[in-house]
Amino acid sequence: KMTQQMRDLQLAQARKPPGPSSPNAAKRLYRNLSGKFRVNYTSFDEGSLVGRGEKEKLRKSYLFQSNAALFEAVELQDLDRVQELLKHYSPEELDLNTPNSEGLLPLDIAIMTNNAPIARALLQAGAKESPHFVSLESRSLHLSTLVREAEQRVNELMAQVVNEAPNADCSEKEKQLKAWEWRFRLYKRMKAGFEHARVPDAPSSVHLSVASSSSLQVTFWEPLSVNLAIVTKYKVEWSCSPTFSPLLGEAMIDKLKDLHFTIQGLVSGTAYHVRVSAYNMKGWGPPQASVPPFAVPSNWREYDGRVPRRRGQAEALDHLLGQVKTVHQHCICHEPCKNQPQSRKHSVSKSLKHLFHPGSKFLKTLKRGLYLTAIFYKDDNILVTHEDQIPVVEIDDTYSCLLMQDFLWFTKVSCMWDEILWLRQCVTVSQSSCSCILQTRFKMLLAISQMQGLLGIQDLGQVFFEPIKDKQGNILIVTLKEVKTNQTFESVRWVPICKLQTSRKSVSSPEEPTALDTLLISVQDKLAYHQRSSHALPPGLYLGYLKLCSAVDQIRVLVPERLPNILCHVKIRSNPNISREEWEWLQKMASVEEPVPTEPEADTSQNPLFQELQVAIKELMTLVNIPLQEAKDFRLYSQEVLDFGDQVSFLLLLPPSDDVCTAPGQNNPYTPRSGFLTLPLQIFELGEER
Repeated sequence: KMTQQMRDLQLAQARKPPGPSSPNAAKRLYRNLSGKFRVNYTSFDEGSLVGRGEKEKLRKSYLFQSNAALFEAVELQDLDRVQELLKHYSPEELDLNTPNSEGLLPLDIAIMTNNAPIARALLQAGAKESPHFVSLESRSLHLSTLVREAEQRVNELMAQVVNEAPNADCSEKEKQLKAWEWRFRLYKRMKAGFEHARVPDAPSSVHLSVASSSSLQVTFWEPLSVNLAIVTKYKVEWSCSPTFSPLLGEAMIDKLKDLHFTIQGLVSGTAYHVRVSAYNMKGWGPPQASVPPFAVPSNWREYDGRVPRRRGQAEALDHLLGQVKTVHQHCICHEPCKNQPQSRKHSVSKSLKHLFHPGSKFLKTLKRGLYLTAIFYKDDNILVTHEDQIPVVEIDDTYSCLLMQDFLWFTKVSCMWDEILWLRQCVTVSQSSCSCILQTRFKMLLAISQMQGLLGIQDLGQVFFEPIKDKQGNILIVTLKEVKTNQTFESVRWVPICKLQTSRKSVSSPEEPTALDTLLISVQDKLAYHQRSSHALPPGLYLGYLKLCSAVDQIRVLVPERLPNILCHVKIRSNPNISREEWEWLQKMASVEEPVPTEPEADTSQNPLFQELQVAIKELMTLVNIPLQEAKDFRLYSQEVLDFGDQVSFLLLLPPSDDVCTAPGQNNPYTPRSGFLTLPLQIFELGEER
C-alpha cells in the first residue's frame, strides 16, 4: 500500500524534473550552476532572446536546476553549496517545501542524516518537514520502502551487468548501478538515523519576563541534548494554574532564528505560568518550566497611574500651529506695511527682488559675514555648483559675530523647512521695531528661501551642531542631508568627495584657513556625524549617564561620538519594559536614599533587575572613566522611566547634585576617554526628537 502511495506521489510530482542520479552528477550540475548564481535576470540582452516568453522559460530552467542542486547538496552534506543556493534563490524559487519524487523534503534528508548545520540553515530559510509523515509509523514505513526498493534496483542492475557482454549499454548500466548503490547507502543511513533517534530533552533554560501590562516575553535555549535528532520546532504553553490545567493557550514556534516569543492579550495583574517543549522527528520532549515560575503583566506607570508624558503633545502642537496660522491669515503681516519707514520698505523690497531675480546665484568666495551652506550627499558623492563649489548663500554681510541664541533659533527653524515662506511673512511686520535680532532672523529666513529656490528643494536637512568660523570674520551655518534616491536638483551636480577635495585650490594659508577650506577639509567628519546621529538604538532597556557642563551662553551635554543623539549609555537588557514590581523596588531604594547597587546583597540576589543594574553600572563607569567607588554617591533618577517609543526605554544615572553640571572654570577630575563630545543642550534635544 505504501509503495502504491509513493507511486501516486511520483505522478503528482511529475512536473518536477528528476535530480542527478549520483554524486558525480551532482558535482557536475553544481559546477554548471556556479557561474549562474549571480545572474540578474533583468540584465539579459533582450536582443539575444526571441521574446519575454523565451526569457521566462530560461529563468524557469535555472530554477528547476537549482532545486535539483539543493537536494543533491543536502544529500552530499555539502554545507557551503546549500548556503550558496539559499543565498541566491528565494524559498519559492527553490521550491523549498515541495517534496521530490521520493516524497522527501531537503529538511527531511538533513535531519534523518543528523546533519545539524545544514538543518539549521534550512530551518532559518523557512524549510518544513514533509506533511506526509503524520506519525512515527508512517515515517518508518516510508523509509523501509525506500530502502527495499533501492536494494531491489541495485540487485536488478547488478544481475544485468554480470550477464551482459561488455558494450555501450553495459557501461551505462554500470553507471546506474553505482548511482543506485550510493542512494541505497543514503536511505539506509537515513533509516538508521531515524531508528536511533529519541525525543529531545527539555529546553536548557526558559526565561520569563514582563513585556507590558498585557503581554509576557518568553526566551528559551536549545536542549543540551537533542538525542541524535535536530529540533525543528518548539511549543510554548501558558496557564493561570501551576499544573497547567486548564491550559489557556499555546503557540508553535517553527522559525528558529530567534528563540523567543511574546504572549499577547493577557490580563493585567493576573499571574501566568509558562513552559516550553522541544520537538524533533521522534515527537515532543518533556516541558521545561520558566524561571521565574510565573509572571504578572504590568507596567511601571501602574504604580501611581500616571499617563505618558508625551501623550497628545504632537497633536496639540499641530493644533496650536494651525491656530496661529489661522490668526495670521488676517494679520497685518499679510498686508502692506503703511507705517513702515520708506527706507526700510525699500530695503525689504530690494531684498525680495534680489531673491527672485534671475541673477541670484551661489557664492564663490566669502567676505566678512554670515553664510548658509547646504551639503547634500549620496554614498561618496556630494552636490556642488557648476563651478565645483559647495552651495553657499549669504545671510548677512555685516554680521561678524554669531550669537548662540540666533544659531539655536536657526536650528529650531530647521524643523519647519516647509513653512519658511509663512514664517518670513510673519517676521516682516516686525522690521519696524528696528530690532537687530529680528533683522538677523529675517535675513536667515531670506537666505533659506534663496537656498531652497536655487536647489529646487524644500528640505535642507539637519543643522550641524556648531557653525564654522575663521579668523577673517566669516561664519558658516552648515546643513546636512543624505539623498537616498535618484533625486534631481537645479543648478548643481554630483561629484566624488575625494575629487572635490583634491581639485579645489585653497585661497588661504594652512595656518589661517577660511571657513570654506575648513568645511572642505572636515566634510567627511561632518557626514559621519550626520549618519551616526540618525541611527536608532536596538530595542531594550538602557542605563544612561547625564552629565552637563555650562558655558557663558549655553549648557552642553556629554554624548558618545558613535551615537550623538543619545546620552552616554549601556544596555541593561533586551526587554524595554519596567514592571510594576521592579518600579516598586526602585522607589523603595530611592526613598531610603540607598546608593546605587554596585555590590551584591544577600536579600536582593534573586532580583533580576538588581543583578542587571550591577553589571550595567560597572560597564558604564568604565565607559566614562569614573572609578567604581565613586558610583556609590551616584543616584538613579526615580521620577520616571524615559520611554522613546514602545521599544526603547532609559533609566538615568545621575552624579551627585553638585557634579551634575560642571561650571565654567571648574575642574572635572573624571574626563571621559576618547570617543565623546559635548553638544549644546538644545541641539541635543532636537536630535533626540528626530
